[in-house]
Amino acid sequence: MTIAFWCVLIAGSMPLVTVGIAKWDKRYDNKAPRDWLARQEGSKKRAYAAHLNSFEAFPFFAAAVIIASMVKAPHAIIDGLAVLFVIARIIYIWCYITDKASLRSLVWMVGFAATVALFITAGVAGI
Repeated sequence: MTIAFWCVLIAGSMPLVTVGIAKWDKRYDNKAPRDWLARQEGSKKRAYAAHLNSFEAFPFFAAAVIIASMVKAPHAIIDGLAVLFVIARIIYIWCYITDKASLRSLVWMVGFAATVALFITAGVAGI
């Protein structure tokens, strides 16, 4: 399995990590988890928002890796961009939870650009 495919696995696991952070509380109500999460504030609320955003970012990234691999784009470029995406997402989650909004937006753009670059790499390789 390539490094990029491992990055897809890592990125696909990020929603589980962030929701775990959001729910890590003795008072967590598993009978009504969405209601409980809706009442949270501060870092727990931001962790849940990072959870939702992780779900939003994942399909675009996974498709980019798969498509770039299918058209046999250079593996070193695919792997490098995939690692960049994962690092950006980890920093993004940290920024979200610790309320660093401006840095979070900048890091989000890096991750998005890495995904777009994967599609461009696939497009160039497919020519």
